[in-house]
Amino acid sequence: MAQDSARREAILATLEAEKVRFVNLEFTDVVGMAKCVTIPVEQFPDCLEHGKWFDGSALEGFARVAESDMYLLPDLSTFAVLPEGVRPQAQGQGARFDAGERAGKDDVVARVICHVRAPGGEPFDDDPRATLIRALEVGQSMGYDFLVAPELEFFLLQLDGRTPAPLPHDRGGYFDLSTDLAAAVRRQMALALQGMGIQVEASHHEVAAGQHELDFVMRDALPVADALMTAKYVLKGIAAQHDLYATFLPKPFFGVNGSGMHTHQQLINHATGKNAFVDEHGEFGLSDIGRYFIAGQLAHASAMCAIIAPLVNSYKRLVSGYEAPVYINWGRVNREALIRVPRPGADRNATARIELRACDPSCNPYLALAVMLRAGLDGIARKLSLPPAMDESLFLRDEGERQRHPSRLLPATLGEALEAMREDSLIRDTLGDSLYEGFIEAKTIEWTEYRKQVHAWELERYLPVF
Repeated sequence: MAQDSARREAILATLEAEKVRFVNLEFTDVVGMAKCVTIPVEQFPDCLEHGKWFDGSALEGFARVAESDMYLLPDLSTFAVLPEGVRPQAQGQGARFDAGERAGKDDVVARVICHVRAPGGEPFDDDPRATLIRALEVGQSMGYDFLVAPELEFFLLQLDGRTPAPLPHDRGGYFDLSTDLAAAVRRQMALALQGMGIQVEASHHEVAAGQHELDFVMRDALPVADALMTAKYVLKGIAAQHDLYATFLPKPFFGVNGSGMHTHQQLINHATGKNAFVDEHGEFGLSDIGRYFIAGQLAHASAMCAIIAPLVNSYKRLVSGYEAPVYINWGRVNREALIRVPRPGADRNATARIELRACDPSCNPYLALAVMLRAGLDGIARKLSLPPAMDESLFLRDEGERQRHPSRLLPATLGEALEAMREDSLIRDTLGDSLYEGFIEAKTIEWTEYRKQVHAWELERYLPVF
């Protein structure tokens, strides 16, 4: 309690010293869209005591009308002053923020991520952040902490009318050193996140023109999920200052690499403080716990896809030829594997990890990390057997060999992923009945609407013939 009191006093002092005018009370809906209620700074002390009531029935998949009265309770560990020029409620930035009052151009705005509470004060089951907290508690009950380090990929685009295009002078490739505008914008993005206490390990140009990546430091999963939600609107805001658009759409362009969110994972043993994946005498340096964890994620991979690759567009990325996974397999050097075991550094305890490569940046990070953890823990609990590693790309083999290989295919469409999710009881248990049903309903509507559309490719291909 003393620590909470000291933190509260420090935050109130920061609000006064920074001349903060408004505070955004942030939370997330089921499909991963950032939301907030904005209050004048004078109301913040009362909010710390009593929370801020809001109507959750208006949010997609968030609450039934009968459960609409909820309140937001700030998590003080997430407090930060937003970088200059970044306004979550700015028009055209793709985030749906419900601001109580619109901040002026020069107003200083802080943000704090909130717990969503039911009227009786208990955690609200449909809150995605609470879903991750529950999953972490399952891991802790088994003796493990869950650490992650995502690689956030995105495109910086110019919008010519409604047609997006990479910057005309940004033709860099993977890790290319450049001095153009895009490189300067990327540095500004990293500095802005670091100024909010979000640790960025590295940033670089990605494979496609206009494509970039920010790599996060390995940390506990909850603050990393918070950081990912924050990064999406901060990056969009900074891009807008340069008349650019930052998009986290997995596959904005045909014929080039899409944007993933490869997620590195570690389990830390409570009792020893050691990396539970490490066994220097095991294959690839993997312990039995590491092998069980990978086997669990492979077993639930098809069902996880609906959560970690949640858009119709996600499955335009998960195709052969662009270093994206298509088969449910694992390996070390095969960058088309679903799960990769990167070579560790000299300090195995600090650097040994596994990398899940099907995630993309459109996912709700709270739900994505929750199902990833629970799937791995299920493998540990059941001691699932891990199939042999596949360290050569299947796409280098002829068609006959590919057909004989035992690896299952990932879902090829959002529809297939939703079917797999419906058949997986672990995913339902992880999300809880209400959130699970809300997610399924929202995504089924999305898939149905897509299937009803007639696309330009169909007209170009078929109209001259039929």
